[in-house]
Amino acid sequence: MDIIFDIRLDNGSKYKAKAQENLALNVKDWVIIRKDFYLDYGMIVSKTGETSSESDNASIPRIQRKATMHDQSKAHENEARSKTSLRTAEKLVERLNMPMKLLNSHYSFDGKLVTIQFTADGRVDFRELVKELSHALSARIELRQIGVRDETSIFGGIAVCGRPLCCCSFLNEFSSINVKMAKEQDLSLTPSTISGVCGRLKCCLKYEHDGYLLLEKTMPRRGECCECGQGRGKIVDRNLLTQQVTVQIEGGNLTTCPRADVKLMSERKKPNSSKMEESDEFDVNLKKLED
Repeated sequence: MDIIFDIRLDNGSKYKAKAQENLALNVKDWVIIRKDFYLDYGMIVSKTGETSSESDNASIPRIQRKATMHDQSKAHENEARSKTSLRTAEKLVERLNMPMKLLNSHYSFDGKLVTIQFTADGRVDFRELVKELSHALSARIELRQIGVRDETSIFGGIAVCGRPLCCCSFLNEFSSINVKMAKEQDLSLTPSTISGVCGRLKCCLKYEHDGYLLLEKTMPRRGECCECGQGRGKIVDRNLLTQQVTVQIEGGNLTTCPRADVKLMSERKKPNSSKMEESDEFDVNLKKLED
């Protein structure tokens, strides 16, 4: 029976690999992987499951063995070669005047393949760069364009919560996130509040989204007319987690009370058209935060 693991390379890239159960591999073990035409070197970051069907996982790279001290020594030499190859690539990019930002370089364990990751605003024709790099490094070259989320997960950082970024600590893949999730969680739609270090919407907007949708079903909307213990008024704010609402009583006073103590009236406040137009324009700007 094969076991499926998540592997992370020294350049931050991740992929799945399988291994026979009798290898007795554990998380944080360094291993040698057979991938396509070359050997790779990486660390096991998690165990994702077991499989007994070889046909379903024929394309998944296979872990050959746990890395030895000699293997680790060779891998350190490859890391030094990677830094040299990156400097070579940067000089060529500058000479060819290419609109791209090189991030890192990775040598396969056997030195047959050099993978260089980069970011760019759009598509880049790097055929000439690959040709010159292949000649300069005497190896097969793979240039891989990645997004800003992937770039942030490679270099890491500290989030506003004070903990390491989710993308570089435990997330193996990015979920689809949109501004609607922030709206449904009653969060401030200020871009600096709902965007992460990468400049895109925070990954954590996804975690509790389903729970907020469940809580929202029992809560009234802002602007609805209601009655509470202090009299009639209009709901001006609400807290989905505490299930409390803030009511502006007729006359101007504000009061906060549990949702259960509020009785909604049939009349609803109609939205102002001019405010709706401003909101639509703001939504367009927020869309830029999405992938």
